[in-house]
Amino acid sequence: MADYDIRKISIIACIALVVLRLSIGWQLLYEGLWKLDSQDSASAWTAEPYLKNSQGPLRDYFRSLSGDPNDLRDLDYDTVAARWTRWAEKFKQHYQLDDRQKRVLDEMVRGSKDFRVELEALPEGVELTGSVGKVVTFLPDEKRLIVDGQLHMTPSEKQALLKQVNFNEETDDADAIEDPVKKDFVKKVLYLYQRQASLSYLEKALASLKGDPAWAGSIDEKQKGTIDGKTLGKIQLYRNRLDRYEQKLANAKTDFDQDHLDYDWKEIQTMRAELVGPIRKLESDMKWDAEKLLSTSQLALGPLPQEYTAQRDIDLKTMWGLTIIGGLLIAGFMTRVAALAGAFMLLQFYLAYPPIPGYPQPPGPEHAIVINKTFIEVLVLLSFVFLPSGSWFGIDAIFSGFFKKEPVDDR
Repeated sequence: MADYDIRKISIIACIALVVLRLSIGWQLLYEGLWKLDSQDSASAWTAEPYLKNSQGPLRDYFRSLSGDPNDLRDLDYDTVAARWTRWAEKFKQHYQLDDRQKRVLDEMVRGSKDFRVELEALPEGVELTGSVGKVVTFLPDEKRLIVDGQLHMTPSEKQALLKQVNFNEETDDADAIEDPVKKDFVKKVLYLYQRQASLSYLEKALASLKGDPAWAGSIDEKQKGTIDGKTLGKIQLYRNRLDRYEQKLANAKTDFDQDHLDYDWKEIQTMRAELVGPIRKLESDMKWDAEKLLSTSQLALGPLPQEYTAQRDIDLKTMWGLTIIGGLLIAGFMTRVAALAGAFMLLQFYLAYPPIPGYPQPPGPEHAIVINKTFIEVLVLLSFVFLPSGSWFGIDAIFSGFFKKEPVDDR
């Protein structure tokens, strides 16, 4: 009777352990599939926020996995320009753009070398001198009025040109001008100004990252070399705050120090969002406008593959790791190996944001000290490394049957 009871409990325990393995496998598989499916949506999943906000003793390691934990590359114009230029070239090749589409895309991303319009002649008395002459030129042989695409015509320069033919844009009507030469000149100037007034995306990025004193800072030549000679911009202030934070974090000893650092970190993240947000919005708008150039047949070629970065590498490994490990646990195939791999992967999740006293806790409703749900799953998966659950229910049972030795008859 005792032997029967033991066997009965053993069978129930086996069933319970198999159900537990299947449950964990399903949870990992679904997480992986959901993340993979999101890659074709506007809000593709990425481990970037989790890694960049990593805490604990291994904080530096996990943050470094993203490749750019503080988004400083988005605040460097040369890096942004190189990335956007690479993207534009890949966009042309992937969608097989025609010559017109390539030209429009280049103007949209990089800007035009110049803007031209046909003009028979300059009205009498019009002179292209001073700052206007640096931006606007007229080629009488080609009968072209040209605006430099890098310098651009300013509103004051436009008004200076129109003033030479006694035209006031606010009160006068171009169609009412009787002199055909002046009429043509005014219309062409207004047309050119309208066409060149729209900056390319790289020019907009340059204006923010290098041209805006509030972002890039400024130097007062009159006070150069003094404490008042240089005004720090928001980008440099952000870099300085990051450096101070890292120094304080290394020396933090008490809960008070950590609480103060938490406040600093929130302020730093607000600064980061304020600076990086507009640049990423520009990049998003650029890609959206580029897609508007595509025909139906070009759109059918599918989305442009994402650039393979350190962050993309981590995302792909995480998504496929969850999917494959979950599938193996459900199928009961290579169960011990899958359990060990799953425990290792979940341990990385745990170590990136460990619930250790003295460190910030991850966002969410869960409250834990040392042991949390992720760590419990790690322990459970480690248990399956030492249990033949795949042989109880799974593909492993089929393979184990092939290699099972027949009992030897000693009679």
